[in-house]
Amino acid sequence: MRTNNIRRLSLQKGFTLLEIIVVVTIIAIIGAIVAPNIIDKFSGVQEDVARTEIKRIKSTLGFYKLENFNLPSTEQGLEALVTKPSGSPEPSARWKKQLESVPTDPWGNPYQYLNPGTHEDIDIFSYGQDGRKSDDDIGSWQLK
Repeated sequence: MRTNNIRRLSLQKGFTLLEIIVVVTIIAIIGAIVAPNIIDKFSGVQEDVARTEIKRIKSTLGFYKLENFNLPSTEQGLEALVTKPSGSPEPSARWKKQLESVPTDPWGNPYQYLNPGTHEDIDIFSYGQDGRKSDDDIGSWQLK
């Protein structure tokens, strides 16, 4: 009797093809349900990062204005926070570097800057994931 039990245990070493197919199917179904939710959450996080970065840029421009008595023109752009701008309006002798580099949005595109803005005194915005002007742009005028 003991040898029959040992022989039976030695024959059951692996999974059957049917068991493997069932497990793979279950994993695929769970992945199909969960993946879109995770992707949507990640997209929302990128938009939140863009909003936070726009607030930081706006704050940095406030410090720039305190030191230089004006804001950079649209032509000077956000580059004026990194390198001393030329042209009008001229920065004061107290100009100093405000940022290490010109910021880019979470999608790798540069933030846009308008002075004067179309929504506020100045507009700082990102074209969003598509990189083009559209209704889903994220701008400083939307922040409260």
